[in-house]
Amino acid sequence: MSDEDLLEMMRADDEAAYRVLITRHVYRCQRLAIRVLHDNSLAEDIVQDVFLQLWIRRADWRRTNAKFTSWLFRAIFNRCIDVRRKRRDVALETTDEPADLQADAVTRIYQSHVMRRLREAMTRLPSSQYVALFLSYHEGYSIKDTASAMGISASAVESLLKRGRQNLRDQLKRDRLNVQQAFPDS
Repeated sequence: MSDEDLLEMMRADDEAAYRVLITRHVYRCQRLAIRVLHDNSLAEDIVQDVFLQLWIRRADWRRTNAKFTSWLFRAIFNRCIDVRRKRRDVALETTDEPADLQADAVTRIYQSHVMRRLREAMTRLPSSQYVALFLSYHEGYSIKDTASAMGISASAVESLLKRGRQNLRDQLKRDRLNVQQAFPDS
């Protein structure tokens, strides 16, 4: 069943359809919010609030050409940006990437180091570049879907992606790290 069909069922007060929507999208929403805010509990609060607002305003939902996930990610992103503007003391949360079982120990250590530096470099990007890269590379969104989710034009997304990748390359070059060398199959 499509998201839009579930939303129509929600308009008729179908709680089961609402639970299906939450189950379907909560994990990706939390990942986006955590990546923007670097605060698990705050990210969880924002995602819960957005889903609560969806239920409260279910009668207002109208089917459009845009995907529901575009609206959902834009709502999460906008709330995160509002919170980041209010909080400048956001702590960086680091998580280690799972090791490649086929690589030797030295390669795994180097890859872990490069990934940690890449995550750090991502946090120094402007938030719009960060979200464009996140949606495109982590969520697999097309340029058009990323533009819709961010509420900007496709050419603006392309520009954000280009500048974001260049900023990452510049930061990693200063650290003398080569992502392509660390991950030749990527």
